[in-house]
Amino acid sequence: MLNEPITRIASRSFTLRDANIDTDQIIPARFLTTTERGKLGEACFCDWRFNEDGSKTAHPLNGVDPDAASILVAGDNFGCGSSREHAPWALMDFGFQAVITSRAADIFKSNAAKNGLVVCEIDEASHAALLDRAGEEVEIDVIGQTVTAGNIRAEFKLEPFARTCLIEGVDPMGYILAQDEAITRFEEARAA
Repeated sequence: MLNEPITRIASRSFTLRDANIDTDQIIPARFLTTTERGKLGEACFCDWRFNEDGSKTAHPLNGVDPDAASILVAGDNFGCGSSREHAPWALMDFGFQAVITSRAADIFKSNAAKNGLVVCEIDEASHAALLDRAGEEVEIDVIGQTVTAGNIRAEFKLEPFARTCLIEGVDPMGYILAQDEAITRFEEARAA
């Protein structure tokens, strides 16, 4: 179950212009041994952020303040590659609440929505403009399905059930469990 309803996210953006950022870049396979959430922030983009000896690289991700920049504007085809639910976990544990891109991998989008990470696929022109405005204040309206930054206003579409779960602050199982009374009534009506 998610903690709180997600209806609006407002934050400065952080930009990764690279296209085809795959899930192994987001969370390298060697970190997939845990099923515990909340501890994967250090592993997020680990191979970009740390040298083999553990020292930090000069990658801009090492300067991100997640309290100030919780919206990631990423290049095209974000989250491609292998299916791993750990990818949205790592992004969220790092401090990102949303990813804006022109295209995201289907499995990544599904895993993200189930875990409360909002993925906004916007048109290419708006996406290109956002990529050029790193650090700009961005607002995501989950109910209205819009992204706004300065004079940019772009629409995105969420799968309807995923959108409902985000707005209600539940994962798919939490949504089903909240229907307990209706399920009981249905079962009782069929048993008679």
